[in-house]
Amino acid sequence: MTASRLLVFAPGAGAPSSSAWMLAWKARLERLGRVAAFDYPYQRAGKKSPDRAPVLVAAHRSELERARAGQGGPLVLVGKSMGGRIGCHVAVELEQAGVPAHERPAALVCLGYPLVAPGGAVRDQVLLELGTPVLFVQGTRDRMCPLDRLAAVRANMRAPSDVYVVDSGDHSLVAQKSRLGQLGLSQEQLDERALTAIAGFLERFAPV
Repeated sequence: MTASRLLVFAPGAGAPSSSAWMLAWKARLERLGRVAAFDYPYQRAGKKSPDRAPVLVAAHRSELERARAGQGGPLVLVGKSMGGRIGCHVAVELEQAGVPAHERPAALVCLGYPLVAPGGAVRDQVLLELGTPVLFVQGTRDRMCPLDRLAAVRANMRAPSDVYVVDSGDHSLVAQKSRLGQLGLSQEQLDERALTAIAGFLERFAPV
């Protein structure tokens, strides 16, 4: 049994693990541990509409268990948008089921958390129930997660949480070219800064 850090990487609702964004982030995350990316059932079936939440959670848990086989190091759930939210549901479900701490995720990383649903509802209940440390990597232009709303939710969370803010980043953490020019940075450099923040967070909560 190996003891390297395992990062189970879940996609967002709109693009599978084979998308350019997911592949680029998978390559970055592989510098922090072994990465197991996966797709939800509807994505594997070529459908556009996500499965219902119980199906997504069950599939996420199944992928976690499959990836964890023979893996002895700390487990981290990383997710893009919906994948991060479902990862939070998985962590809560495992804790409430009484799964031993060493068998549960040591940390969560949410890349663009979808706090505000399309209809305007704030999806904060799972965050308030969460006990697992979580890092939110959020863009300042992300309409699905206004930073002031996230701050209000974090103030009531019992789980340790941090936020890394991507200057002018959208829901996919992509910055405006004009802002990149002002900062004297490329998008790749901005992504590298986010990765550094993730690495620091994992050193604190999911050390190898």
